[in-house]
Amino acid sequence: MPKIIFAYLHRVISSGLITKYTMKQPKRVTIYDIAKKLNLNPSSVSRALNNSANVSTTTKQLILKTAEEMNYKVNSVAASLRTGNNQTIGVIVPHINQNFFANVIAGIEEVTYEMGYNLVICQSHESAAREVQCVNTLTNQHVSCIIISVSADFEDPGHLESIRKQGIPLIQFDRVADELDTMKVLNDNESAAMEAVCHMIKEGYKRIALLEGPQNLNIFRQRKAGYLAALKKYDLPIIPELIVENAWTKELGATATRKLLNLSEPPDAIFASTSDFAALGALEVATEMNIQVPKQLGICGYSNESFTEITNPSITTIDQHSILMGKTIAQLYFSELKSDVSNHKNQIVTLKPELIIRKSTKRH
Repeated sequence: MPKIIFAYLHRVISSGLITKYTMKQPKRVTIYDIAKKLNLNPSSVSRALNNSANVSTTTKQLILKTAEEMNYKVNSVAASLRTGNNQTIGVIVPHINQNFFANVIAGIEEVTYEMGYNLVICQSHESAAREVQCVNTLTNQHVSCIIISVSADFEDPGHLESIRKQGIPLIQFDRVADELDTMKVLNDNESAAMEAVCHMIKEGYKRIALLEGPQNLNIFRQRKAGYLAALKKYDLPIIPELIVENAWTKELGATATRKLLNLSEPPDAIFASTSDFAALGALEVATEMNIQVPKQLGICGYSNESFTEITNPSITTIDQHSILMGKTIAQLYFSELKSDVSNHKNQIVTLKPELIIRKSTKRH
């Protein structure tokens, strides 16, 4: 876009004129508009649009032709309220621009599309308050199911309880409220973390640091448990100064790594159990400090973000099979629709992640 046009648009938007004039939306055509144009009863128009036998063929054809000419679109929310069948599923995730959540959504959509369902996607941006707003928005739209991975500062499950009280099926995945009896699709985070740390120990690393996430979230508690289990298996000591809390973004991972590498006895490996972004931060700091990876420092991330293959060196990580998780979530919902309510028991499905070994931990 030429700079002069961009500057002009910026001034128009800033002045508020665009809201008053160009952003005004055309009025949605309703059955009342069609009825008024044809001088018919709105109930007759409604019956014709719903292919009722109580309207003559001639009148029905006239109504359908007029509806098309007036660009009439069915109000799916209103229709769902009348029929009690809203084929829309709400999904709430912390971020849609992370590979894991984007792939989960893609997996869900692949199944729901085949079943004739639509998705409404909401982001909490790691905020419990925004998460509550997302839940309220989706319940007000009368979605048929809500799928959620809770935010980082999640504490009170009251808004999730309200979903169930309204009779809306709730499926939690990845980050969940353990205390709530709902359908869940999880990863075996503990065994995956243990496998990753055991791999690094076998490569000769002895002082392995842990970058951990908020311990109010189940996934980070489980990954820490796997880390500790691996140390115990190989009789390595637990060194508190090598465990850094809440280092789960690239920036926080870099800050934690700089602190760790400046210790009098620095670690020889870092397990960024929080994310590949934290692992990337660790790699950048190691590069700045002229520390050779993997010879002097091993680095392992978590989630198999796309960039982990192209860094130098490539980053060892854990693939959570996110597309499969998304498909499993959607299939769980549709199987629940067919289940016998009298024998209802909320299913919990656990998937096994895969350790992907790359150059950042291959000493041998």
